[in-house]
Amino acid sequence: MEKRLLEKLKQFILELGYGFTFIGNQYRLELNSKEYFVDLLFFQRQLRCLVAFDLKIGPFEPEFAGKMNFYLNLLDDRVKLKDENPSIGIILCAEKNSVEVEYALKGIDKPIAVAEYQLAKSVPKVLQKQLPSAKELAEFIKTELKKGD
Repeated sequence: MEKRLLEKLKQFILELGYGFTFIGNQYRLELNSKEYFVDLLFFQRQLRCLVAFDLKIGPFEPEFAGKMNFYLNLLDDRVKLKDENPSIGIILCAEKNSVEVEYALKGIDKPIAVAEYQLAKSVPKVLQKQLPSAKELAEFIKTELKKGD
């Protein structure tokens, strides 16, 4: 089911025409001989930055924010080129509680969005225009999950 969902999600994002270039799924990062995997990694051409997607079938959990922040730090230190902008993270969940999301993202200086929730201070306005809405992505995932049942 994950493979099917990933393939459809990759195709969905690529078809949006927002300048996304697919880099990989289960993109491997290494730190101190330990492996970590980003579910989907894209490069956004207009924003000139990496965009990491973390896909969650269940509801948002606060630890997802810390994990995404960790991934963004690794991407910025080890993958991003010097002339590129800092990486952006998007956590896609089946459900979220806005208060939990707010507290989980509070104090994180990396631009991270969760489903329909975006921290206006962290997500640049130009990003909001270039990225598909979280609602579009969340609806797509819900539809695909229902097909798999």
